[in-house]
Amino acid sequence: MSADTTARRIEVAVDRPANGGEAVGRADGRVVFVRGAIPGERVVAEVTDDRHDSYWRADAVEILEPSPHRVPTPCPAAAAGAGCCDLGHIDPDHGRNLKQAVLLDVLARVGHLDEASVSHTELAGRGVGRLPGPDTGWRVRTRLAVDGTGRAGQRAFRGAGVVHEACVQPAPGMVDDLAARRFTPHAELAVVLDTDGVRHITELAPVTEVRRGDPRRRAQKNRQRRTGRRAQTVVEGDAAAVRRVGGREWQIPVTGFWQAHRAAPQTYADTVVGFAREHLDAAPRIAWDLYGGAGVFAGALLDADGFGGLEQVHVVDSDAGALAAADQTFAGDPVTTHRGEVAACLAALEATPDIVVLDPPRTGAGEKVIGAIAAAQPAVVVHVGCDAARFARDLGLFARAGYRIAGIRAFDAFPLTHHVEAVACLVRGR
Repeated sequence: MSADTTARRIEVAVDRPANGGEAVGRADGRVVFVRGAIPGERVVAEVTDDRHDSYWRADAVEILEPSPHRVPTPCPAAAAGAGCCDLGHIDPDHGRNLKQAVLLDVLARVGHLDEASVSHTELAGRGVGRLPGPDTGWRVRTRLAVDGTGRAGQRAFRGAGVVHEACVQPAPGMVDDLAARRFTPHAELAVVLDTDGVRHITELAPVTEVRRGDPRRRAQKNRQRRTGRRAQTVVEGDAAAVRRVGGREWQIPVTGFWQAHRAAPQTYADTVVGFAREHLDAAPRIAWDLYGGAGVFAGALLDADGFGGLEQVHVVDSDAGALAAADQTFAGDPVTTHRGEVAACLAALEATPDIVVLDPPRTGAGEKVIGAIAAAQPAVVVHVGCDAARFARDLGLFARAGYRIAGIRAFDAFPLTHHVEAVACLVRGR
């Protein structure tokens, strides 16, 4: 932000949601993305970023004409400036309506998919579904920052600060007592509640964070440093947590990936199997589980009634810990794991798949991976996406590679936040 806009305040009427949780309006001839506003409101906003000629970013600081969907945020941490429950000020049901609008918008604008391509889907007809359970206390995996005094808390939305007020996302009893404990200054805590309700905490050694430069680029660099290799110390429980989906059990490293919402793994697995049943002409023989982690979708396909003829499932991921958990769980099953980048590993998979399931990170799958999948000509592809814009881009790539959308379901897997999970089923033929 330039020096002449310090504390600049503008009045904005916002009229639509943006991907990322902000609301969009116009002021001084520019588009303004306003954090903390709800479409339909008129607000006073403080400009936080004016570096772009065509748009600004701002924070709502006074609500002149509030939306009927505005509620007091239930999250003390978000109210104190943490980056957790960024849509806590919106009634959750209306928040799901906004997430539906964002998904439909990016499918058209980013994916270049016409209305006919998505109008028949559950996303268009029924909107974003709610996962079982309340809109608070749903999180069973979280990361906490530790400040210079050894106190753990939520990361501030901007900057390197730590907010010590409680967040309402973690499951009851998961982090409540940690405020009174002390940890290594500037470390990070991985805290999980396993399927049996047992808590496990692993401390990750501090990293040297970038503290100067552009805030967004600085935040990106710091995220990269935090996801790199770091010394780990188990401070409670075990280094791995028990996870169960269906009739299978995994031992997942506490610092490894698992869905944050307690109901998400089973819901997504059921969705994948449901799409497979509906759109495969015959039971699958060969399946690919790409970005598959520990193989939850592989397990769901193997155990689905009527799919007993599966001859081979290939699980591809770059996470050694997740694949080790898969090897342990699938001992004796026709499952082969492949460690490495998905695009590179696909060239070595000789068997032609009947179905491909892919669950890429927020960066999406991209043109190279989607091109390799399309070249293998699976009858059905099920794409799981956690970033709306990248999900839309990937579906557009599949469409241009000769696949059409047979269905899309979306889930509010991160209540009180702008994040949304979507699952699309694609079949060959236009």
